[in-house]
Amino acid sequence: MRVAYWGSGPQKGTQVHAYCSWRANAGCADRRRWLRDLDGRVERTRSRPIPSGQVSATQAAAFLVAQALVGLAVLLQFNRFAIGAGIASLGIVVVYPFMKRITYWPQFFLGLNFNWGALMGWAAVTGDLAPPALLLYAGGIFWTLGYDTIYAHQDKEDDVLIGVKSSALALGAATHPALFAFYAAAIGLWGAASLAAGLVWPIWPALALAALQLAWQAATVRIDDPADCLAKFRANRLTGWLVLAGIVAARVAA
Repeated sequence: MRVAYWGSGPQKGTQVHAYCSWRANAGCADRRRWLRDLDGRVERTRSRPIPSGQVSATQAAAFLVAQALVGLAVLLQFNRFAIGAGIASLGIVVVYPFMKRITYWPQFFLGLNFNWGALMGWAAVTGDLAPPALLLYAGGIFWTLGYDTIYAHQDKEDDVLIGVKSSALALGAATHPALFAFYAAAIGLWGAASLAAGLVWPIWPALALAALQLAWQAATVRIDDPADCLAKFRANRLTGWLVLAGIVAARVAA
């Protein structure tokens, strides 16, 4: 959930979305540049542009700088608090690529990084942070723990061979109950954020449908079938659309 805010003008929303998109693009370029040696040793990722040699490390670095400069230009359009929040996120962006070498929970650091838009959206509109944004952010972290654990199960055999870590390896056979716990926490925190933001009734059926969709993932994912893991991972697009639709409907109905 790169951009999530509880209502603002279209211009501000467009600016926040643009910043988070450029930031995400720069983060992906930086991550792939640092992980190119590992990507080249994993069957699923060895054909990516950098490990396959289609793009050099120097070209990737130039692309990263260009993306970062565009993101900075957008960031400077915000208020001082939002600018500070954007700068504060850089620490997570920098350390995330190294986490799978250090901890079995790089998915947690991905959650910290990828959901920062929930904080940026609120900060850009209000000039501060408040419980709705913090709860939304926390819920996004648990959501990411769930769907990226599913994603990581695709590569667990290669990860063992090359000596890197993931939540898929940490959880193993306990993945299914862990997914239920992660997703339940996400829905609970999003519900708490909705209450704190004063959202009206349309948010609740939307969250209920999202909860059912996440429960289906947790119950049916075949963790030893890479194709099914990828399909369940991609199913999270529907989760995001359901939550967004609930937010928009709640704002319209207020």
